[in-house]
Amino acid sequence: MMADTDKALQELDDLFAVARSEPPALPDRLNAAILADAVRAQAGFQAAAPAQAPRQPLWRELIEALGGWPALGGLAAASAAGLWIGVAPPSFVPDPMALAGYEDSSTAVPYDSYDMAVVLSEDLQ
Repeated sequence: MMADTDKALQELDDLFAVARSEPPALPDRLNAAILADAVRAQAGFQAAAPAQAPRQPLWRELIEALGGWPALGGLAAASAAGLWIGVAPPSFVPDPMALAGYEDSSTAVPYDSYDMAVVLSEDLQ
């Protein structure tokens, strides 16, 4: 039984070898229809090719890089709020100079009322 299956497989392999050696011929009419369809498709691609876009100014590229006008408006509002909070901080915000260890010169003088005229009059006597 094994010999029968080996012989059948050998015959099948021979048939496949013959089929591979002779590629099927494409009918001329089908070949012409395929080529005509390819020409139509390629003509559509060539017409749809966009021309090179003109270069945008640098400021417009910067605005687009930041996210457009809405993002630029938010950036301007946040900058204005930060400047205002820095100039006139609310009472609940700690003083950044005190946090940095900067001491006001008016508290470093031993006199409560530091007056230049008094100091100069003391030096002249």
